[in-house]
Amino acid sequence: MFTQLLETQRLTASVLIFVGTFFAALIIGRLLKRRAGVRLGLLYQLLCLAVAFYAASGFYGVQAEIRDAATAAVVLFGSFFVVALLNRYLWEAYFEKKRQTPIPILLRQVAGLGVILIAILIILGLIYKAGGGLMTLFAGSGILAIILGFGLQNFFSGIVAGISLQISKPYKVGDWLKLKEHFAEVMEINWRSTRLRTNDAIYLDIPNNEMVSGTIINLHYPTQIHAMRIRVAVDYEVPPNRVREALLRATTGAEGVVPSPPVRVFVVDFAESGVTYEIKFSMGNHQAYNEIADAIRTNIWYEFKRQRITIPYPIRTLHLQRRRRQSVPEGHAEAQAILRGEPLFDCLNDAQLDHVLHGARINRYGRGERLIEEGATGDSMFVMLRGTAHVSVLRNGTGIRLGVLREGDCFGEMSLLTGEPRSATIRAEGDCEVLEINKEVMTDVLRDSPQCLTQLSELLAKRKLEGEGIVKDASQPHDQGTKEREYRASFLERLRTVFEL
Repeated sequence: MFTQLLETQRLTASVLIFVGTFFAALIIGRLLKRRAGVRLGLLYQLLCLAVAFYAASGFYGVQAEIRDAATAAVVLFGSFFVVALLNRYLWEAYFEKKRQTPIPILLRQVAGLGVILIAILIILGLIYKAGGGLMTLFAGSGILAIILGFGLQNFFSGIVAGISLQISKPYKVGDWLKLKEHFAEVMEINWRSTRLRTNDAIYLDIPNNEMVSGTIINLHYPTQIHAMRIRVAVDYEVPPNRVREALLRATTGAEGVVPSPPVRVFVVDFAESGVTYEIKFSMGNHQAYNEIADAIRTNIWYEFKRQRITIPYPIRTLHLQRRRRQSVPEGHAEAQAILRGEPLFDCLNDAQLDHVLHGARINRYGRGERLIEEGATGDSMFVMLRGTAHVSVLRNGTGIRLGVLREGDCFGEMSLLTGEPRSATIRAEGDCEVLEINKEVMTDVLRDSPQCLTQLSELLAKRKLEGEGIVKDASQPHDQGTKEREYRASFLERLRTVFEL
């Protein structure tokens, strides 16, 4: 009788333990789901039943086989609970929210599969613990595992490398990388490979294990601003400082070259056919490299032509050039016709005008280049022989376009005659040829014809009055005459000072 009473009490206590454990586990799961956002479902309820049965059976004292089955159920369903905790606290809370590192679904699935496989191994250990069955199972499947391991070596190494890239993030989608001789933009990073696209729209699919094993050169890290280099060969006869200044001007003026860090030029080699210079410039998005490099090389060609700097031919090439004898310099006739119609040169006879033209030189400018810049000092004037250029001034930090210069227009004469800074910026709209008349040529002419000073001062005074609008106001003739005399005297004195007459 007493034994039956004890048995009844044990059974009642076991039932209470089962019910209490089951509901306690359900409450814990409900709190994790509602407050922490852990995704739990039917498998967690089965885990609660398994844990409750394991606790009750342990108290009641069931057979070892039944208890092992309960343990196996707890381990199996518990592995799914561990996977849910990993998804919530490791992948989402730590990597995605705290470190701002998105984890691919494949990595989560591989990690979850690993946890479940460990649980299965534990269960197999419980089942085969009575004998050497587990070792026999491992030994029997070892050969197959080795074969599969060798066959899938590259596959798994790609997955591991992809996981490493996702965690360390040496590059991201949109970055430009240098891979051996290729420059390419990252288009996609998946679990197996990295897909890139070159400037020629050629796609590269490189396995992640190759990306990890090599040196990764990210042109867009930490910012998109990065340096590139271009090499140019120049004739040995040209002084390096002169070449360096020309290359700096040509590169700085190219569209797409950022001002900071500044452009630098280095002498890198004394080659067979010439001196090799290297231009180091900085740019933003590497996608525009071809256009920027083209703009730099184009500007260099025009700048070298203006500065009479020669790009050498290969030393093994025999270059024969016969110069035709010309009695009239290039562009002389059309420039003479233009200057003869310009009031500034009315006081010069044909011989003096020829002297001016022979002392002048023709410069070539490419599209977008500045012929003169507002505020800069200048001691020359220009005649547009071919092409067009637009005139702009800077007001409150904004360029305001004023007009267009065409063939036959003269500009820059105020800086030549009075020494004033340039009053506007002139930029070529296309390829231009301009005749530049410098101060030395005009000085020679004015020394021979001092009477031109008076005529030039009258012309400059008249232009200044027109600019101020006084000539158009006929209601104040006395003021007009006084102003004109003052301006004439002022310009005459400035002309004598500028040309040292």
